[in-house]
Amino acid sequence: MKRKQEQFAYFVTKFFTDHLPKNRALSENTVKSYRDALILLLQFFQEQLHISPDRISYSDFTSDNMESFLQWLENERRNSASTCNQRLAAIHSFFRYVQYKDPESFEQSSIVLSVPFRKSAPVPMNYMSLDEVKALLEKPDQSTRNGLRDMAILVILYETAARVQEFIDLKLSSIRFGSPTVITLHGKGEKTRLVPVNGEASRILKHYIQVWNITSPDEPVFTNRKGEKLTRAGIQYIIDKYITTVREEHPEYFTKKITCHSFRHSKAMHLLEAGVNLIYIRDFLGHVSVTTTEIYAKTNPKIKEKQLIKHSQDLEPHRRYSAKQKDDLLDWLKNTL
Repeated sequence: MKRKQEQFAYFVTKFFTDHLPKNRALSENTVKSYRDALILLLQFFQEQLHISPDRISYSDFTSDNMESFLQWLENERRNSASTCNQRLAAIHSFFRYVQYKDPESFEQSSIVLSVPFRKSAPVPMNYMSLDEVKALLEKPDQSTRNGLRDMAILVILYETAARVQEFIDLKLSSIRFGSPTVITLHGKGEKTRLVPVNGEASRILKHYIQVWNITSPDEPVFTNRKGEKLTRAGIQYIIDKYITTVREEHPEYFTKKITCHSFRHSKAMHLLEAGVNLIYIRDFLGHVSVTTTEIYAKTNPKIKEKQLIKHSQDLEPHRRYSAKQKDDLLDWLKNTL
């Protein structure tokens, strides 16, 4: 039993120090998410099953215990089904790693991997219309220092469709001004992509950098009043501030919650509506597979309407068969029936 306990501790350590950051090249935030899932699992074993972390072995990971863990997340910690599934996906990832590294534990790992995900309603994709984006970008006062910074934040968030962490990590060295201006984004799995920025957005960004006196290549581009790198909450505060202002004039705008990620969704939707191929949108967003990008086409009502109109049949009763259609139909009937 002691050997199994030691093995579990060993593989947990290797999973987080080698496999996730090195072999899979996951971002620091993703590794932390996996870590939190395992910490919660260990906490559940200690509080509910009275098994301390140093005594856990593979045999403790039964179907019943794993189902109880998911129930505990839902009932005690008030986690949604999607959050429970995120935790379970991280735990599944660990046990797939164990299967590969320790064949003796293959059967026990399979038990954990057989635990099904919770059924959850699809999360709605909140995005802005073009009119909402235009109204939002009219609000920051570019004649003030902070207003200029806010304008640059909103414009670059939209133009680059950057994930919020990619945006927060932007450094001066990530920007190459020119025709066009190109911004290098460092995304999931340490992957990088080059994103072109249009002329007006480039002008705003360049003016902001000059006014805020950002000169060091390794200096973060967007900071708060203390000169510290902006946080996710800080960016959301800026977004909410201007959305509230817009709503005072246009109550019909922003009926759904708009987050930092909504700017990414909005840009993708607007590219799709403009007729840009999904393959190019996939590369622009940094998706690994176009299947991920297809969700925009499935969600966008304008795209659905276009396709329905394009491929719908004309069923008006006054329409008649042409002479050729009649001949074709008669030939088919004679030869087939």
